[in-house]
This record gives sequence, C-alpha cells and structure tokens, in this order.
Amino acid sequence: MSAEFLWYIPNQVTPGHRGDTVTTDHNSLDTLTAQARALEEYGWKGALLGTGWGRPDTLTVAAALAARTQSFEPLIAIRPGYWRPAHFASAVATLDHLSGGRVRINIVSGKDNLAAYGESEEDQAARYGRTEEFIRLVRRLWTEENVTHDGTHYRVTDSTVLPRISAREGRPHPTLYFGGASAAAERVAATVADVQLFWGEPLADVRERIERLRALSERHGRELPPLEFGLRVTTVVRDTTEQAWADAQARVAEMAKSHEAGPGPQWRAAVGQQRLYDLAARGDVLDDNLYTAPGRVGGGGAGSTWLVGSAEDVAKSLRKYQDLGITHFVLSDTPYLQEIHRQGEHLLPLLR
Repeated sequence: MSAEFLWYIPNQVTPGHRGDTVTTDHNSLDTLTAQARALEEYGWKGALLGTGWGRPDTLTVAAALAARTQSFEPLIAIRPGYWRPAHFASAVATLDHLSGGRVRINIVSGKDNLAAYGESEEDQAARYGRTEEFIRLVRRLWTEENVTHDGTHYRVTDSTVLPRISAREGRPHPTLYFGGASAAAERVAATVADVQLFWGEPLADVRERIERLRALSERHGRELPPLEFGLRVTTVVRDTTEQAWADAQARVAEMAKSHEAGPGPQWRAAVGQQRLYDLAARGDVLDDNLYTAPGRVGGGGAGSTWLVGSAEDVAKSLRKYQDLGITHFVLSDTPYLQEIHRQGEHLLPLLR
C-alpha cells in the first residue's frame, strides 16, 4: 500500500518544545515558513499543527504557511468546542479554496482548558457525542447545499457554505483525521472519521486496534469509504544504530533530571496516553526499537515513545506498521528544522 509522510511543526508560544532550539523567533512566521519550505524541498506531504488553549490558532497559522508555500499541506488540529460547525466549515472551505485544495483537518476531542474559552465540563459520552455530531454536520455542509440540522448539540437552518469545496478523485472534501483510544472515541472513528491516528504503540497493539476498528465499522454500518489509519510518532534517526541509542538515552537522562511532578492530570485522564505510559512496565524497548522510557520521565503524546536507530532501522520499523495497514505517517524529532533536513535526506528516501 502507498503511504503519505508528514512532519510536525511546533505551534507553541514557549520556545524549546521537546528539546527544540531555544530562540526568541521560534514561532515567527519566517521560522515556521522555513520549516514548511524545507518540508517541500525534501518531499514531505505536509505537517501537523498542534492545538490547545494557550497556543496560536491553528487555522490562522495554516493560512499564513499556505500563502508562503506551493505544495505544503497543513494538517490542522482543531477542537469542536472552539468552533461552531458552520463557522468552521466556512473557514476551512475558504482556506481550501485559496490554497488549491491543500487542507487536512485533525479533530481533537480530548479535554482542554474548557472554562478559558467559554465551554462547560462535559462527561466523556457527551463530549464524544458532540464530536460525532460536529463531524457529521461539517461533512454535510461541505458536500450538500441548503442544510438543515436540528441535533442535540448543534442546529442550522437552510445553510449553504461558500465557497463550495472542489471535490477531487478520492477527496470529496478535506480529509478528517481523528485520534483517541477510549471505547467512545473508537466508535466515533469507526463511523465518521476518514483516518484514525495512533500514537507509537507496539505492532501487536496497533494490529489489534486496527482489527477492532474495522469490526466496529462493520457493526455500526459505516456508510463512508473504509477507515484509513495513521501513526504519529517521534523518530530519533542518526548515522548509526549505536549513535542513535546513545543520543536517545542521553536525552532521556536529561529529561529525568528536570522531571519532578510527573505527567499532568489531563495526560493521565486520556485513555490513549495512559496506554503509552503503561508500555514502560513491559520494558524500555519493545519490538525492535520502540523506546518507552521517555514517557516515564515526562514525555507526553507523541513524545512518550520513540522509534530509535539508523535510517535503515527506523525505515524497517515504519514499513512493518505499513504492512499492518498504516498509510498516513506523522513523524518528528527535535531540533525540528535540523531533523527535517536529516530525516528528509536519509529516512524519507528509504520510505518511498
């Protein structure tokens, strides 16, 4: 199966994210554009832009980067609680039109600082119910005209989003990525998402989740094309296997020195994140080169587990995930710009 390879562009007010170079202009348009253009140069498809309260707005950043690039495709992470569906559908349709169809969307349903942006606390069932309704309504607004919807969370009457999305073969609208490992999240993915994103779990665990999601799709009568699967993982690549492991272990040792309070409650509350933390009990290294120690010393999200090795080692591992059915890869390491060049030159050619 063919696969697509994207990167991760930090979208942070505070410098030094996950070991990135600390500079005063780390989040300037020029710095972010340099990363996006480097990704184009080496043939990466695009990059994920992370979201969260206290981070720059992802749609605004994506619009700026799209205007300064030619082929770069932003994978724009958004939270339904920030947006009303029709407003969101219109904003994305506009950017998709202006960028020539380069927009991808990652729907994030995990908890955030709800009160800060005017939302109230919701239990998991209500939160994922809202997310499912949001996705269904946005998809209708992109593919239908004069949409009327009277749901549990959202209502629109005779709503037509302009400009209209230009459908292309295999892409009726911007691809909708989704994450989450709870039963509620998996039901949403199985029924309404286009791509389910996994974090860096062992091959057997990913295989089990793919099989379960495919079964859920069938059980719930999925009406869309088959669900696709993606992997978001940190890739520590060096010239040799020995050098990669030496650098990875040294970095974990430095992380351990500053790690005091442990992961925050929002990380601990997430089912998918807890799965990553639990991996450390099974060993520091799983499969061939999946390093679990970072999660034990403060790594979160894609920084919890790393694939470590030479370009050949890491490519071999990524191909094993591809054999399971993964067709969307979102890779990264820090310093971000340096690693775009290193992995673009040494890893990416082995994956094509």
